[in-house]
Amino acid sequence: MNGKNLNQLTIQKNSKAIASSGLLRFGVSRWIEAFLMDRKVRGLASGTIYFYKMMLQLFSDFLDQFDHSFTMGEISPNLIREYMINLENTNHNSGGRHAAYRALRAFVYFWRDEIEPENWKNPFSKVAAPKTRKAPLPPVEIDQIQKLLDACDSSKGRTSQRDAAIILSLADTGCRASELLSINRDQIDLITGEVYIKDGKGSKPRFVYLGKKARLAVRRYLRTREDDHPPVWLSDQGGRLTYWGLRQVIRRRAEAAGIKTPSLHSFRRFFALACLRNGMDIYTLQRLMGHSDLQVLRRYLALSNDDLQSGHRLAGPVDHSIL
Repeated sequence: MNGKNLNQLTIQKNSKAIASSGLLRFGVSRWIEAFLMDRKVRGLASGTIYFYKMMLQLFSDFLDQFDHSFTMGEISPNLIREYMINLENTNHNSGGRHAAYRALRAFVYFWRDEIEPENWKNPFSKVAAPKTRKAPLPPVEIDQIQKLLDACDSSKGRTSQRDAAIILSLADTGCRASELLSINRDQIDLITGEVYIKDGKGSKPRFVYLGKKARLAVRRYLRTREDDHPPVWLSDQGGRLTYWGLRQVIRRRAEAAGIKTPSLHSFRRFFALACLRNGMDIYTLQRLMGHSDLQVLRRYLALSNDDLQSGHRLAGPVDHSIL
């Protein structure tokens, strides 16, 4: 290699090192923006991108409690452990903590591949993923749903009408929270109750349904609207209701009702278990919930069978007769 080529190689290497050192100083929030842009360019489903955004916002909020502006290179095994403990202390279940772990790991690996930092040690090699429960967590109870609805005083106007309609829609469709929030007016038929989920998990569209009571609640809410914005669910400020806004809706109504705040996903569990208890076949339920396989639903079916066993124990004709 002649001196000119060697000099050019040195310049290129130094330029890359300088650029890399500059990128290393970028804060976590700036890298989150780059990560989300990368996921979008890759063509990931909007629901998946929203999942990453939601999970990484949790991490960003966790970092905000420190009097320090973190860079990506400062994400250490101990910081990840503290984050996992913080999630547990703020009532995130094992499934939620596992999801947050996966999202953060994907984010850090994206940064690693972009920067190729020298002498970087992978913090996830020392922090195992949180264990998840094999059995499904309990659903929100029907009496809790009733108390949440009672807390939605219709005399207080549009916000109460909206919150009641949201609670009934979560319970009656089995939608994931992100799916419910993505619904536009032209995706819902308030005569038949048919709701088109355009971009479900895995970019798979499907139909779900609202019963008579839920349709009536949604119609009442929409009649209070004087705008022509596409989203069905609007925030108090007039934009599309966000996941965080939805959590606040349920938290505020639970506090007013004097009950523990149910998770958003517990409404989906309620839908699954209630449908099975009411006699729906598991294949129809699979299509309504948008599951690619029956693994999760088999767990709910096991819970439903436990109900049958308990019922027989209480009312079996031979054991409860004079025979």
